[in-house]
Amino acid sequence: AVAEAAMAAERPGSLFALSAAAVSRSMGALERDVLALPGHLLRGLLPLLTIFRLERAEGAARRAGLSTQPIWRQLWDDVMKTRPPNSENITCWRKKFLETFFSNVLHGVLDVSSDWRLNDHHFSPLLHSSPHVSQLTLCNMLQGAVELTAEHNHKVLENLAGSLRTLKFQHLLSSDQSIRHSLVLLLHRLIHHGSVSQVSVYSWPVPDTVLLVLILSMSAGFWRSGNALTYQCGLCREEDKAPGQELVQEQAERGRDAEREGSDGENQKGFPEAPEQADAHLNSVLSVPRSSPLRNQLREEASSEEHCDHTSIQGGSSPRCGPGQLSCHPVLRKTRRRLKPAVGRKRRCLRRSRGPYADPEDLYDFVFTVAREDNSGLLDKTSTTEGENAENWTSSSPGSLCHAGCKKRGGPAGIFSLKAAHRFRSVSTLELFSIPLTGETCRTLSNLLSSWVSLENLVLSYNGLDANICCILSGLRALSRHPDCRLRVLRVSDVFSHLPCMELVRCILSAFPQLHMLSVSFDLKNQLEGNRPEGNPSCSEIDIPESCLEQLEIRFPREPLHTTFLLPVLKASKSLQQLSLDSATLPCSQELGLLLEALRECTPNLKKLSFHDVNLAEHQKEVLLLLQDPVLQEITFSFCRLFESSTAEFLSEIINTVKRNSSLKSLKLPGNRLGNHRLVALADIFSEDSSSSLCQLDVSSNCIKPDGLLEFTKKLEGHIQQRGGQIQFTHLRLFQNWLDQDAETAQEALRRLKAVCSVVNDSWDSSQAFADYISVM
Repeated sequence: AVAEAAMAAERPGSLFALSAAAVSRSMGALERDVLALPGHLLRGLLPLLTIFRLERAEGAARRAGLSTQPIWRQLWDDVMKTRPPNSENITCWRKKFLETFFSNVLHGVLDVSSDWRLNDHHFSPLLHSSPHVSQLTLCNMLQGAVELTAEHNHKVLENLAGSLRTLKFQHLLSSDQSIRHSLVLLLHRLIHHGSVSQVSVYSWPVPDTVLLVLILSMSAGFWRSGNALTYQCGLCREEDKAPGQELVQEQAERGRDAEREGSDGENQKGFPEAPEQADAHLNSVLSVPRSSPLRNQLREEASSEEHCDHTSIQGGSSPRCGPGQLSCHPVLRKTRRRLKPAVGRKRRCLRRSRGPYADPEDLYDFVFTVAREDNSGLLDKTSTTEGENAENWTSSSPGSLCHAGCKKRGGPAGIFSLKAAHRFRSVSTLELFSIPLTGETCRTLSNLLSSWVSLENLVLSYNGLDANICCILSGLRALSRHPDCRLRVLRVSDVFSHLPCMELVRCILSAFPQLHMLSVSFDLKNQLEGNRPEGNPSCSEIDIPESCLEQLEIRFPREPLHTTFLLPVLKASKSLQQLSLDSATLPCSQELGLLLEALRECTPNLKKLSFHDVNLAEHQKEVLLLLQDPVLQEITFSFCRLFESSTAEFLSEIINTVKRNSSLKSLKLPGNRLGNHRLVALADIFSEDSSSSLCQLDVSSNCIKPDGLLEFTKKLEGHIQQRGGQIQFTHLRLFQNWLDQDAETAQEALRRLKAVCSVVNDSWDSSQAFADYISVM
């Protein structure tokens, strides 16, 4: 009866018409019977349900062969009232709606009383939508973090721990201690005991150092657990219930070995700092209290024993090596010997530290020595000379780029010592966009990176690194030596380049041959880049080992492209499949020919080649050689002035070359001034006598008008008809062309094109763009 009433409600003037809200309320009382209705009745019922009821009806609709996607799509239009980004790539509107709905409710952007479909007393907005959230953005004062860690949202946080994969921070502001406390709990649950694998931080012009270091450290798996007077994670508490007698004895024995033989630096990290020192280092960032029992601290130390940290440049954590390897760090050895006489005072303190599990004298000897080093948060400055410090804190590998500034010890107030931290699960992707990184922050990040073995993708974009890039490279170099290192993708982009692009590429690959993808991108050339520190050889002199590199992207700050510098990289990258060169200048007419020869000889597996903003107007011969390459499957000439001074014969040669190439799948020609007549000529690529396998064509930003597009469409239709419909062409990109000058003609051309292939275009205002161009001129 409810379903029939629902269908009747769609017929105007029906005596049996019910309001949609009434239908949804009726369904609540008869839910089981209603969901068992036949598909033709259920179809009329679904659009009249609240979100809560629609979610519960999802399974019944699927069994009846009904799709709820159109309903969720309409819900987006009615509730969100915005155009979703990348709508053509959305595969599940249900997930997209509920994920955005969760974020908007969390940040107070959406009022659930604004639409009757949201207003259901059975429906808890955050609780019921949280299982669908895989990506979440926290902004401004981190109000969302405070809300999610509130007691009444405990179940919401549990759901997010299972569903959330990407956590983003955007436009953050400074925060007080209570907010940072909430953020610590949130990150601990979502990263350390959850499923978050990617952390991204965007647009933070003046970052709060304490807050940024907190996010970085928690993302790397570090957490100062504290003594649980006010809070302790339930999952951590369960771990602490494991038997510990044998473990404590083992740690005590290791302590004796450390004093006699100089054992690993890992033993230095599991003990609580003195309260006054902890406050100084933490500055209330990680205000979660410390767990006081020595037994728990020893367990924490043992649980992270297998990790191997790079020596902290800021002194934030001690090096950790295998047993018996302390001899590789004379600084630590000297410090330990210097502190040895303090053991003479142990008798007075034995009564406090005596326990049933270990020999009290040896255990106290071990604890006292380590605590002296940990409490300072860094190595004692009197234990080594500056020369010894340089020897131990910088990489001794060839081509080391570390500047004197990277050798500083100590960190800013508020950065806690990692030696007192517990190591947990960490994320696999870290992205920092438009976040200025100071020298101190870079040293902290370098220290974290050095042992961040779970990290697979690192993106550093517009961070103002300048000379601090050397500090980051030092941490990455240490990470590359770890046998469990997983880093495969590295992207570095900035305004100024401290080193020439090719030199930086060679430095990275020489230290990190495991990379699969490397992107180096700079806007402007740094005038001071020639001032390298003494004693560090140029990376151009370093031999590059055979690498696993599959994709290489270089955006030059208007630097000359010298093939002699690129050649060693190509020779070491036999597996290279994609190469992109952006904004390079060709110093002489022969340079491009040398590059093509090097590509043929050194990269037999190269499938994709891209040139962007490289003047190829005078290199027509080389362009044709690339288009006839039998291995390349995708070629991009983007804003390369191909037809700036070309003749009609050059265009004909391009068309004939592509027609004979059966391996080329994608040809991208954006920004090359094709115009109408050249676009129409390109349709001949698909003529009856063509053996081309071209699937994708990109003609964006080419001054194409509606009449030219219509003529291209008609000619393409003719070729398809001649070939009996047998054509592989599937995708055409038309962004930023002049299609708004005649909307009717453009619509006809697009309608006919869409019957042939998939067309991607936009509603671009060509008149406004031309006005902007004139104003810039």
